[in-house]
Amino acid sequence: MAHEHAHYAPIAYAGRFAIGIGLNVVFVIAEVAFGLMANSSALLADAGHNISDIMGLAFAWAATWMATIRPKGKYTYGLRKTTILVSILNALLLFGAVAIIAWDAFGKLKNPQPIAGTSVMIVAGFGILINTITALLFYRGQKTDLNIKGAFLHMAADAGVSLGVVIAGLFIHITGKMWIDPAVSFVIILVILWGTWRLFAESLNLALDAVPKHLKIEKVRDFLLQKEGVTSIHDLHIWAMSTTQVALTVHLVVPGGASDMFITRLQQELSDKFGIGHTTFQIESKDLQTGNCNGGCPPGT
Repeated sequence: MAHEHAHYAPIAYAGRFAIGIGLNVVFVIAEVAFGLMANSSALLADAGHNISDIMGLAFAWAATWMATIRPKGKYTYGLRKTTILVSILNALLLFGAVAIIAWDAFGKLKNPQPIAGTSVMIVAGFGILINTITALLFYRGQKTDLNIKGAFLHMAADAGVSLGVVIAGLFIHITGKMWIDPAVSFVIILVILWGTWRLFAESLNLALDAVPKHLKIEKVRDFLLQKEGVTSIHDLHIWAMSTTQVALTVHLVVPGGASDMFITRLQQELSDKFGIGHTTFQIESKDLQTGNCNGGCPPGT
């Protein structure tokens, strides 16, 4: 058996996450307050969307921090999978927020009420500024870290959503059409649902130990079968230990045996090529698969 455990790197972006979360918390509070005063469901909808920003940043920060906790006691993998469970909870909370926003927007669509379009434009304008600043905090890191890249893309997209709210406020100011506000709310709801559904589906897949979506198990299998001395493989499993760490276990049939150098090199190649940082190999001189899967291994093993 061979094990290669992920390195416990320091949290290089802790300060940036804290700044980003702090800025967005202050903005959401201000947006909710002005949304209520201006009677704007668009602002309230955008505030709900910006709550997803805070959750997304907190989630990415938690994932980075969890990777530094060493396993101990009965938690042999540490608490890394907590990040996946929290992401499911965040998605469920966001679905609830969408329902509340939609109910409010439907009410105002049936019974339009006066809205302070200028206030909408000003507050959402600050949203563009804050989301852009937050995105720039992660601009450099997103080139090499998928977790950081997710935070960057989320904030960059939300700067565009805030721009949509500004446009709605401008048209209300020009035309006086009150239906524009709830209409924009529905557009924002669709944006929230799109991102939330993807978060929920991916988190649920990870919780069920599915292969992370950025990996193709066929490519990993082909890579292993191409290694010199490997005649076949079975019981190949790839799953997420956290939102940033991936594990792999596999039985390699190597009739001539495998040296420590072979195993070390294979570990490094899997890490470099696929980002799989925790690997466990069982080396077999002949195929010992018979009987291991209770009468037959399912496809993909």
